Amino acid sequence: MKTWDVIIIGAGIIGLSLAISLRKQGLRVLVVERGEPGREASYAAAGMLAPVGAEIPKALSGLAEASARRYPEFVHELEDESGMKVDFREQGTILLSSNSDLPTAAEALSFDDLRSFEPELRVGAVFNLRAALIGERSVDPRLLTAAAIKAARHREVDISSGTEVKCLLVSGDRAIGVQTERTSYSAGTVVNCAGAWAGTVPPHRFPVRPVKGQMLAVVQGPALKHVVRSDKVYVVPRSDGRLVIGSTLEDVGYNKDISVNTIQSLFQAAVELLPELEKSKKHDAWAGLRPGTPDHLPVMGETSTPGYFVATGHYRDGILLSPITAEVMTSIILDLASGREIANFSPSRFGQDRARY
Repeated sequence: MKTWDVIIIGAGIIGLSLAISLRKQGLRVLVVERGEPGREASYAAAGMLAPVGAEIPKALSGLAEASARRYPEFVHELEDESGMKVDFREQGTILLSSNSDLPTAAEALSFDDLRSFEPELRVGAVFNLRAALIGERSVDPRLLTAAAIKAARHREVDISSGTEVKCLLVSGDRAIGVQTERTSYSAGTVVNCAGAWAGTVPPHRFPVRPVKGQMLAVVQGPALKHVVRSDKVYVVPRSDGRLVIGSTLEDVGYNKDISVNTIQSLFQAAVELLPELEKSKKHDAWAGLRPGTPDHLPVMGETSTPGYFVATGHYRDGILLSPITAEVMTSIILDLASGREIANFSPSRFGQDRARY
């Protein structure tokens, strides 16, 4: 019977990035995915790589900024090993906010600047908002995840899809593998990267819940170079001409149904900023389930079961945090000094587990 050094539960961008990182260290890796690889939260994300601002908890800012710095190299490696382009864009973000406290790295824009940078923006509609330019990047998460799948396979990572992990297998007090619906797989190390489903794998019940986000994409819309973010909506341009518009935050369980009214409300909020969107054609609409936690921080580290690790709960920042998560978790699994303080993300903080480093 074939065995592996590490089994990773979940083939989203977090699990795939970690699989690639562990293969670089010479470990034999199996990724077990309940559905189709890369088709859950990673597929649904907008791809804004925003390491600063109100959406990033203070405790997470250090990791977020470190991950953002690693992104160019991360993308280069994935593109090189997969032979794909992932639409990595560095034009920046225009932030339109009623908040007087703009991010430290933001460059305030006059309305003349705004007209120059993005002529299609309706300045009148944002008259009471402050405008700033932030040097953020963006990426197409669908292309990124597809490239990660190809890169993982290129490095001989095994991927088993369409099979749900039912429980962790334990012998004595140590993890020895996983049991799926159809079979069992053996490994001395197991890492739960199952996103919104991470808390459903016995015996550990991490308090991770699905947070639904609905989004849409349009084509034949106005030309837009920068990501545009307001208090109500964001619009993310893709290099192929699509504009991605989002998003909602809904605590409705494992429900990915699309609401026509919700999608229309997002579209109208975007039209207020970009009137030419009215002439665009709706291309697609979808919903994804982000892995949320009670304190909006990831869950990362070893659990009270030796050999069983977790890396989940990245909420709205899984795409951004994938490079640093892979780096930190590889260091923890191999018992190497990472130089990163991650006690704030320990599974033990919920009083149901204890982390071991």
